[in-house]
Amino acid sequence: MNRSSSFSLVVCGGTALNAMHLVQRTTKDVDIVALMDSKNQLVDPAPLPEELLVAAKEVADTLNLTQDWLNNGPSSGDGGLFRLGLPDGFKKRLVKKYQGEKLTIYFISRLDQIHFKLYAAIDQLGSYHASDLKELSPSDDELLAAIGWTITHDPSEGFQTAIKLFLREFGYERLVDKI
Repeated sequence: MNRSSSFSLVVCGGTALNAMHLVQRTTKDVDIVALMDSKNQLVDPAPLPEELLVAAKEVADTLNLTQDWLNNGPSSGDGGLFRLGLPDGFKKRLVKKYQGEKLTIYFISRLDQIHFKLYAAIDQLGSYHASDLKELSPSDDELLAAIGWTITHDPSEGFQTAIKLFLREFGYERLVDKI
């Protein structure tokens, strides 16, 4: 591995929920939604840099983790969150929690977790994302902002119907008419 490389990771999902003390639950991986370059610009994490993958494999082998414990799943491919667009103000809300010599870790904010968890909960009905969202206890305004963002990612009528069903199921029926 090239020991001179430095990486700045923008982490979402369960790891970020735990690190930010928003939701405490187990998680099997670290989800990277973006990378930060040397000019502090967010960059697409797909594909992850080879040097980072080599280091992650070493960690996986040493700690007996799955080989994909560090991944860019939320932003992989053309349908990934980074390429579809992150919420307005996303970068300003990042929280730097760790800075070492070669690794910097940023975690996404509670508001951005609400955006991502709503999108994932609707996309993957019956998943743990809905439980995470419920524990985040979003306000009506936060949910409406998240809904506005999710609709930019999937403007289909079917997705909007799924949003309305989700809102009714999770006690936010008062918001259905505001979509």
